[in-house]
Parts: sequence; C-alpha cells; structure tokens
Amino acid sequence: MSRIVFVHGIAQETVGPESLLAEWYPALCDGLVLAGGEKPAREEVAMAFYGDLFRKAGHRGLGTPELDASDVEEGTERELLLQWWEYAAQLDPRLPGPGDRTRLRTVRPVQRALDALSHSAFFAGMGERLMIGAARQVRRYFTEQQVRDAIRERFERTLTEATRVVVAHSLGSVVAYEALCAGPDRPDVTLVTLGSPLGVRHLVFDRLRPPPHAGRARWPAPVRQWVNIADRGDLVALAKELRPLFGDRIRDLPIHNGAKAHDVRPYLTAVESGRAIAAGLAGPGA
Repeated sequence: MSRIVFVHGIAQETVGPESLLAEWYPALCDGLVLAGGEKPAREEVAMAFYGDLFRKAGHRGLGTPELDASDVEEGTERELLLQWWEYAAQLDPRLPGPGDRTRLRTVRPVQRALDALSHSAFFAGMGERLMIGAARQVRRYFTEQQVRDAIRERFERTLTEATRVVVAHSLGSVVAYEALCAGPDRPDVTLVTLGSPLGVRHLVFDRLRPPPHAGRARWPAPVRQWVNIADRGDLVALAKELRPLFGDRIRDLPIHNGAKAHDVRPYLTAVESGRAIAAGLAGPGA
C-alpha cells in the first residue's frame, strides 16, 4: 500500500516505473534523512507512470526522425519555446535575447529560440529534437483528450487508501492537480510540487480542468497541505510562486539545485522537500 506516490514529468517515454523509482527512491530517502525524518520502505513508494503513452510506434527506418524548427506547431509549442528563451536570456546576459516582442513574428523566431536555448545552462547539450519534443508533450497533454484521460487514469490507479503524500514533478504536477480536483472524496493528502509549470499563464494555468475563475484556480479538495518548491533557474517553473493563483494555503519555497535546475533528484534531496514529505507522512498537527 503506497504511502507516497510519485508523478513524473515529460521525456520519460523510454523508461518505466521501476527504473524511474530506482533513481527517485534513493534521492527521496536522502531528503528525508537530511530533514530528520525516516526512510520509507521501498514497497511504500509507487510511481504513477505514463511515459509510455508518448512513446512512438516503431518504423522501418533507422533511429528517431529528427525534428527542427519547421516542425514546431503554432500555439503551445511555439509559445512555450519562446517563453523558455525569454526567461533563459533573463537569467544569463550572455545569451542573445528576443528583444522586442514584435520582432518574434519575423526573423525566424523559433530557430533563434532553439539556437539560444541550446547554449543556455538549462538545455546545454540537448539537441533541437529533444527541446521540441518536450514542448510537444505539453501540447499533446492539453490538446489530445484521449492522452489526457489515460494519464489521469494511470495516476488515479496508483493512489491507495494508504497514500498520504503525492510528490509531483514538472508536468506531473498538472496531472496530480487535475486528478485530485476530480476526486473530492479521496482521503486527505499532502501535495508536494517540484519544478511545476502550473502557474504559467495562458499555456498551462488557463487551460486547467476545472478552469480557473476570476484569475484563481480551484483548491483540490483532498489536499490538506500543499508545498510548492522551485529553483530560480528552472525554466519549466516559469512562475515560481503558485500562492497568488491557487490560494493562500500554499507554501512556496525557493531552493538551489545547482547546474541541474529542473532535475528531480536535487529537488528530492533538498531538505525543504524532505521536511514537506515528512510532515505529510506524520499527518495533521505534525
């Protein structure tokens, strides 16, 4: 019976729940021990896995077809890449920035964005195919209802009556939020979001289900406490604080993950994450 449920983010299509847990579980234990908590037994932790839903079907050619700027779709994919570029340029003055937003409709803005991001600390060493693929999985989640429903079902299937803490990384925080909103009768849980894009206006926040009203999102009824943790250099978590959009009960905590700002492992080893998870396991009043 899983007391802790993990929800992963994008770009996990070629792994599986056990291989992900093999990476996440030791980092979880490190964070809990640093926070003065106890290690959970391995069988008390589960992964809500959905990466295979994004895995491409096999084909007769060799390798994976490359993607370039011409493959980027208008709308979510394009705007997400441009927002990542703008924020990366703010963090690193050595990167060429987009400048006047009006110029983004001319002079090959997507290719310029990809070129700049490839030299950023966040996307260093990542090819265009992977950057475009990351934006594409976000777009598919919000535009393909069958995919969205299947992902939520995977998460709901992983929750048990014993679940006390949900730890959601990246796009997984969107999955957890929507599913918890849809299940108001579930037992109370603590939600810990890591590197979450939930506060990104227009591309994520305004497309949530249930939809926000008057600029505020609905509080997920099963959640008794919510801790949101973000690194300043995390391009995915463009809005570092969720409290203004989701309610005053959220605790927004900044941390520093070093060179790997969005990597889940330094998020989990942070003492702030360990304290939030330990408090959730201890229950109300802890």
